[in-house]
Amino acid sequence: MQRFVSLVFCLLLALPAVAERKQTFGELDVHYSTFNSSFLQPDIAAAVGLTRSKTIGVLNIAALKDGKGQPAKVSGSVKNLLGQTSPLQFKQVLESGAVYYLAEFPLRQREVLTFSIQVQVGDSAPNTLTFNQEVFPDE
Repeated sequence: MQRFVSLVFCLLLALPAVAERKQTFGELDVHYSTFNSSFLQPDIAAAVGLTRSKTIGVLNIAALKDGKGQPAKVSGSVKNLLGQTSPLQFKQVLESGAVYYLAEFPLRQREVLTFSIQVQVGDSAPNTLTFNQEVFPDE
């Protein structure tokens, strides 16, 4: 089952509609992507503790050093164009040597959201990445 979950997540991240991006902080690469939770199959969503909904998005964060997943402290928030900010609650997912962090956020309408994420690996100083993402509720 774990390999199946990993395979499905890899396939989701490869979809053209999903924009996977990366920011580098020294030797640390932080990969991030967003997608609608409705893209997940029900059993996959349940396996990682996510809610499937047309109005819920998912932020995926992975910290890698030398190509290997790193446990990290991940926190952050999402802000809409009206300045309304919501904290993000990340869940750590460990699978076959991979480690990544998932957080759900609301998709109310087509809009541009600003994500501000702090990633800290080990005793190093926290790294902050900020990015904008246009999101669409699934119809």
